[in-house]
Amino acid sequence: MIVDVRIYTCLPNRMMEFVKLYEEKAWPLQLKYLENCLGWYTTVEGELNTVVHLWSYKDQGDREQRRAAMAADPAWASFLAEGAKAGMLVKMENRIVKEAPHFTKWKAK
Repeated sequence: MIVDVRIYTCLPNRMMEFVKLYEEKAWPLQLKYLENCLGWYTTVEGELNTVVHLWSYKDQGDREQRRAAMAADPAWASFLAEGAKAGMLVKMENRIVKEAPHFTKWKAK
């Protein structure tokens, strides 16, 4: 299993606007295509105006297939265009991580 950690930094005072747009337009599509959301968070302390969400995939091939299907949906292109036009984001990051062997063994207990 791999986890796609997605980190979005919003302009000050625009995070909730981004969250609202995401909830209305992107969330239903991501649940449909990506399915396996492990968590969706906004920061309380640390780097403010930041949204973090995590998506689980069987492997990199599974991730690529699911994301390609979502990208082919015209509703996804519409969300991206609306988000770009609104100009709420400063930075977007994603990291692919996997469990360390000791954690996998601990979790299995």
